[in-house]
Order: sequence, then structure tokens, then C-alpha cells
Amino acid sequence: MELNIGMIGYSFMGKAHSNGFRQLPAFFPELDVKPVLKVICGRDRDAVQDAAQAYGWEACETDWEKVVARDDIDVIDICTPGNLHLPMALAALKAGKHVICEKPLANTLEEARELLAAAANTSKKTMVAFNYRRVPAVALARQLITEGRIGEIYHWRAVYLQDWIIDPDFPLVWRLEKDKAGSGPHGDLNAHIIDLALHLVGDIDSVVGADTTFIKERPMLEAVDAGLGAKGGKTMGRVTVDDATLFLARFANGALGSFEATRFAAGRRNHNRFEINGSKGSLAFNLEKMNELQFYSRDDEDHIQGFREIIVGEGNQPFMSAWWPPGHIIGWEHTFTHEFRDFFEAIAKDEAFSPDFVEGTKVQAVLEAVVDSAKSKAWMDVPRV
Repeated sequence: MELNIGMIGYSFMGKAHSNGFRQLPAFFPELDVKPVLKVICGRDRDAVQDAAQAYGWEACETDWEKVVARDDIDVIDICTPGNLHLPMALAALKAGKHVICEKPLANTLEEARELLAAAANTSKKTMVAFNYRRVPAVALARQLITEGRIGEIYHWRAVYLQDWIIDPDFPLVWRLEKDKAGSGPHGDLNAHIIDLALHLVGDIDSVVGADTTFIKERPMLEAVDAGLGAKGGKTMGRVTVDDATLFLARFANGALGSFEATRFAAGRRNHNRFEINGSKGSLAFNLEKMNELQFYSRDDEDHIQGFREIIVGEGNQPFMSAWWPPGHIIGWEHTFTHEFRDFFEAIAKDEAFSPDFVEGTKVQAVLEAVVDSAKSKAWMDVPRV
């Protein structure tokens, strides 16, 4: 079975997704699906042509509506800024395509609900690209939780820390503009750890949050390209998103949680870490050491109790049988191959896939409740989806 892919967007995520598609046939040959990289789309003709050649796409296009309308495309993969997710995904669903959408699903809960309603009226599969679910160590953590190894969950604490915009001369890129990105690290980073929390612990009932913007103006991108910095006052633009957002959460099962996302944590390049504490033990994970899972069990005898380091590289651990001999670690890029494998298998077998637009909307509901809480300085109930 061949599935023809039309991808909209060719930059960071476009490169990661293209690689994920290409690796599938070689490493998961048992999958009865072959992705065909049919057409890649972007606004800059020269740049998208270069991307098509580098990433192995058959053709390129500059009009996304033409890609969606093509009869030979089975799957639309949306790798664009958040303000474009709604029109592109709606058009793709209306055209009868399966849809992959980068996270977060939308820039607002209203938009996410509109996409969810559209998805409910089609038989096509949807996917929100929360790729960290498919880190083998995270999949193993879920397995241990499901097996009851850590018992009743009491605590979830997670941080997603980066540092790439600390320099005040860093330009006003689209991720710092609310009308394009929807939010700053809240929607970009907190969205990931919210999804992991929903996946590993359960639904969130209520939240209380705080946010701030440390650097409120930045040089316009064209000014930086011209060699002008922050001191050229006429070239400055306003930052309209958060620079950092923290919040507390109450889960439906009674657990308490904490979440923090920032791009101002000096020295933290991509520090996505969580710890889960339960009645029988604990689990801890850090994406910067993604082949390791920390596990503590109260069932161990007293004189040997302590956190153990599990190296996730054995063939009987999630996803690892496809790759290398035991102990030969994998990397960040493999998570995309894993999620595409599961998504295409769901298409081939007409089975449910997770996370779909339902779960993407649940994440959006938490994101929005946190924003409302930060404004009101009060606890907010998370809207039901």
C-alpha cells in the first residue's frame, strides 16, 4: 500500500518529517505502507526547490491549496506556523485527506474545536505531532505505569527549558509574534509536556498560572539581516508572546502537577524533563539523555533501594527492535519515524490513532485555561472537550 504525502512547510519541522518518512521502509519493512514523498510546498520558490532536492521529494509547489486539491495526495502534513493550521487542516479534511498537523493543533481553543468538529465528520485519520510520546524511554515509562509499577500517582513535575532567545539582539522571528505563533514557549514547549502529562497521568481538571515577557522589543528580522542591532531604535518590533509560563495543575485522579516552559534558561538547550512520583515508586526522564529512564521501586529490598538507570536500547523495549544491537543508542530524529509508523499502521488497519485531534484539542484547552488564569490570577477549570 502506497500513501502519497503532500507536505506544507519545509524548514525545521519539514526537514525532520521528511527524514522520518524516508526511514520507514528500511527500518520497519513489516509495515504494509510505503510513504511516497510526492510534493513539498513553501512560499519561497527557490528555497522549496532546494528542500525538495535535499529531502527527496518528487516535486515542489508554492500554493498550498493546489497541493490539498491534488487527487493523487493521500496525506497532508502541515509543518507551518500555528495561524495556518486551521485553514490548511480544514481544507485537507474537506478534500478527503488524512491529516498530520504539527503542534499545537491551533492557536486558540475555538480553532481547535472547529478542527475537531471537522475531523468528527470524516473517516480520515488525524494526528497531532507530539513526537515525544514515541521516545522509547517515554513509551517504556507508560508501560511501567500501566503495569502498576509505581502505583497510584501523586505528583507530576515537568520543565521544558531552552535558551535560544536570551540575547536581546535576537530578531523578532515569527515565534515571537502572537498573530502567527499563538503564544511563546507556552504553546511551543508547555504543549509538549501537557501532552505527556495527559498521556502518562491523565486528564487535568484545573490550573493556576503565571507568565511574563522579559524582553518586550526586538530588532526586526530585516534590520538584523541588514546588519543593524537592537540600538537602531527605528528598527524595533514588539514581542507579543510570553517568554516564560509556569503553572500548577490538579489532575482528575487527584494528582498534583507543576509545569514550566521558558526560552531564558541559560545553558538549557532542549531540557525536556519530567518526574512522576507514585505510591510504589517513581520515574524520571530527561530528553537530553533520551535513551535513559530513571526508575525507583519501593518493592526493592531496603538495602538496595535507589533510582536505577535503565538504558533503553534492548530489542524487547518499545520501538527498539527496528534499530541497532543492544546498547546502540538512537536520537531525536527517530521519534518522527516512530510516530509516522504508528499513524500509517492505523490508516492501513483502520484503527484508532493517538494523539489525534481530540487529544490535540485537550492540550489546547489546558493551554488556554492557563492563559486565562495568568490574566485573572486565579484557579481556572479546564474546559471539557
